[in-house]
Amino acid sequence: MTTTTEHTLINYTTTDGVAIIELTNPPANTYSYEMMSQLDAAILKARFDESVHVLLLRGEGDKFFSAGAEISMLNAVTPTFKYYFCLHANETLMRLEQTPKLVIAALNGHTVGGGLEIALACDIRIAQRSPKSKVGLPEVNLGVLPGTGGTQRLARALPKNKAIELMTEGKLMSFEEALELGLINYIYEPENYWDKVMAYAKSFCPPNKASKAVGRIKRAIQSGSEVSFSESLAIERELQQLLFQSEDAKEGIAASTEKRKANFSGR
Repeated sequence: MTTTTEHTLINYTTTDGVAIIELTNPPANTYSYEMMSQLDAAILKARFDESVHVLLLRGEGDKFFSAGAEISMLNAVTPTFKYYFCLHANETLMRLEQTPKLVIAALNGHTVGGGLEIALACDIRIAQRSPKSKVGLPEVNLGVLPGTGGTQRLARALPKNKAIELMTEGKLMSFEEALELGLINYIYEPENYWDKVMAYAKSFCPPNKASKAVGRIKRAIQSGSEVSFSESLAIERELQQLLFQSEDAKEGIAASTEKRKANFSGR
């Protein structure tokens, strides 16, 4: 069963346990406060929908995932508006990062500036092979810094000196270079790219995977990486206890004992 709700700047679709959130503002899928508000609402919708196990973000078309914030909008608004715009964008991406469901970014084209900042808040990034598509945080060329979590997430994803190099030089990379650095998990060929991304996303949904365990693994890492080691172990124990009480844990342990394939329900 597939249901679709059309929004002006965000298309939201659910199918087979996957919520597809599409940034749709051609030609470059740049974002404004309005798009971020709709993205925020879509994240919450997917979070509360118990039939959704995985979130999948993509950009409309095949040239851009997103080129970041609308430059014309930034040029027209007041410094105070820019501050609250950045604050809300940070809150939105933190909500995405803290949702205990796997989030996959399908990088179907250029992923630069705020577009990469959105992708960095996702758990797994899968690019479509393209010799022209670029990845990077070139905000220094505008006289500003990556202000939607880019300085912090890139510095956590890479060695600090490499993150500083990329952001201060405003360097744009190919998907292959980003894969080598570990910023991208996979590169899929253009043929049947979307079908392969969807198949990958569905592999984390019941009956294939215990989706609550997938989500809690994510939550343990995201929350645990920001606190002391002893506190992170406490987070891990509490999440493990929640999983031990789940139907999927009973099924997974029973299937292992009985030497059969587990049939997970997501409960």
